[in-house]
Formats: sequence, C-alpha cells, structure tokens
Amino acid sequence: MDLTTDGSTVVEVFRLGMRGARLTYRVSEHRLDGDVHPDEVARRLAGSGQVDVLHSTSWRFEAGRIVLTYVALPDPDPHDATDLDPATGIVSGDDPLSPSPAHVERTAVAAHACRHLAFLRHTDPLVAGAALRQPRLWALLDGFRPTVAGALR
Repeated sequence: MDLTTDGSTVVEVFRLGMRGARLTYRVSEHRLDGDVHPDEVARRLAGSGQVDVLHSTSWRFEAGRIVLTYVALPDPDPHDATDLDPATGIVSGDDPLSPSPAHVERTAVAAHACRHLAFLRHTDPLVAGAALRQPRLWALLDGFRPTVAGALR
C-alpha cells in the first residue's frame, strides 16, 4: 500500500559536526527516484568519501511523503550548521494507536539520530571503531542518553 499522496519518498541526511565545543548538524535531502537504493542516495548526499559513519536512523510521514532519515559524520564544513543541544526533548504521539506526533522539528530528528548513534557506539563494533577516529565529536555525542526509544521519557 502506498502511504504517500504523491507517491514520493525522500532521503534526508543529517551531517553531524562540531564548531568549538558545540555539536552541529546540517541537512541535505533528495527525492528517491527509480531503482536507486536509499543507502546509495544517502551516500551521495553525505559525500561518502568524507564520512566515517552513515546510518539509517528513522522514517516519518511528512507533507504527503515518506522521509527516510540517515545520519552521517563527521561534517567537514560545520560553519553554517545549526547547533544541537543534548537537552532536546523526545517527541512522540499522544495515543498508543497513533505513535507519530503531528509535527516533528528537524532539531528533534537530529537529537533522535544522536541518541541512536550513542546507543550504537556501545552495541555495534563498526560504529565503536569509527568513534575512535573522531574522539572529540563522539565526546559531544556522549551527551545524548543512549537507550532504546521505548525507555526514553
């Protein structure tokens, strides 16, 4: 069943970086066309030769389309990026049969991706190895509480 009103799926990539002692993010997106796998679109958006980690973190229904979210790091050019605070709250639906919130700000999506990476750092050997290559950036990610989504409140 096609859940979108216009049949579109979009891949977005949150590039995580740092400016001074602040974690930052920038977002790129591209409509998914034809037989191209979403991972390939995400690699292109992230600049695959410049990243240590590329990981799919979530999806959502937004404005009649499905948005597949990936996170990539490090961001080689965080100068015009948006600061991200580990205190960014969790968003969820208000009904157990409607888990999606009515609207999700990009900052909340970025924070979710950071919590996802913080969890993977402790559970995925590939991500743990990549973390060793960017210790200052991963120290900032340590500010995001790593746990499964159902345990967050």
